[in-house]
Amino acid sequence: MHRLRSLARNEAGSAVAEFVMVGALLTVLTLSVMQLALALHIRNTVLDAASEGARFAALADSSLGEGAARSRDLITSAIGPGYATDVTAGYGRYLGHSSAIVTVRAPLPLIGLFGLDGGLEVSGHAAVETIP
Repeated sequence: MHRLRSLARNEAGSAVAEFVMVGALLTVLTLSVMQLALALHIRNTVLDAASEGARFAALADSSLGEGAARSRDLITSAIGPGYATDVTAGYGRYLGHSSAIVTVRAPLPLIGLFGLDGGLEVSGHAAVETIP
C-alpha cells in the first residue's frame, strides 16, 4: 500500500507531458488566428477591388465591362487569378440611386488558401455619373 502511494506522488515526466499538451493547444490557437486573419485579408482585398471596379464602371466615359476588368486585374495582382474568376457587373439601384454594382464570388479560404469555391461573395456599389 505504501509503495502504491509513493508511485501516485511521483511526478517524474509530467512536465514533458504538460509541455506537449500546452504546446499543441497554443499551436492550434495560433494557426486558427492566422487563418482568420488570412480570410479577413482576402475578404477586404476582394471587397476593395469590387468597390474600385464599381467606381470605375460608374464613370461617364466607362462601361460595365471595363469596371469588371478593373476588379479582375486588381484581384489578380493582389491575391492571384484563382480569386478573380467570377466577377460580374450590372446597373441597379442602391439606396435609391442609379448605381453600378460589381459582384465578386471567390473561394473562402479555410485551410491556407484552399477552401469553399464561391463561399465569399461581395458587392461594390457606386453612383452612376451622367453628363447633362
